[in-house]
Amino acid sequence: MDLHFYGANCISLGTKQARVIIDDNLADIGAKTVTKDNDIVIFTGAHASPARSARIIIDQPGEYEVGGVSVFGIAATAHIDEPGVQNATMYKIVADDLSVLVTGHIAPDLSDDQLETIGMIDVMFVPVGGNGYTLDPIGALKLIKKVEPKLVIPTYYEDSSLSLPVPAQTLAQALQTLAMESKETVNKLKIKSTDFGETTQLVVLERV
Repeated sequence: MDLHFYGANCISLGTKQARVIIDDNLADIGAKTVTKDNDIVIFTGAHASPARSARIIIDQPGEYEVGGVSVFGIAATAHIDEPGVQNATMYKIVADDLSVLVTGHIAPDLSDDQLETIGMIDVMFVPVGGNGYTLDPIGALKLIKKVEPKLVIPTYYEDSSLSLPVPAQTLAQALQTLAMESKETVNKLKIKSTDFGETTQLVVLERV
């Protein structure tokens, strides 16, 4: 599986059969869309309609199977929601013998039912920018400890080239609070199921 990060909360997962694009709201924050025709397009929260002809658009909880990719949408409370309200969706994406969790801008308290649905996770994408809009590093670390993924990739932190809705912490500030040393910093990541160790590691995926 090939992983790319495009800034904010936008990432792509590439398999032999399909490409999955998550949270491509880039056109709303001063960048160009990265969605291409026939992509599997997923949104964790509110969004505009993609400019391209997606293979499928997934923006609700439920189970989906398309292009050799299994997608499990899990209802969650957004970081800006009142307790008990669930206006966000986490996604567990399974492909190439790998399980990937994309949390989006959720509150850090997950129920036992949510954690059971999430299950074992190889790679977890988690926002760290904080400032009331999304998870801060403390909330992100709380999620990491609950999910226990094999690999953590931080998203949604300060980027001077993007017009984020709310200013975000820098990645350096977030990593200091997380107290997790980055294993490596790369501009793309190619992973397979045999690449992981026994302890949770963190990789910084640079913006493409």
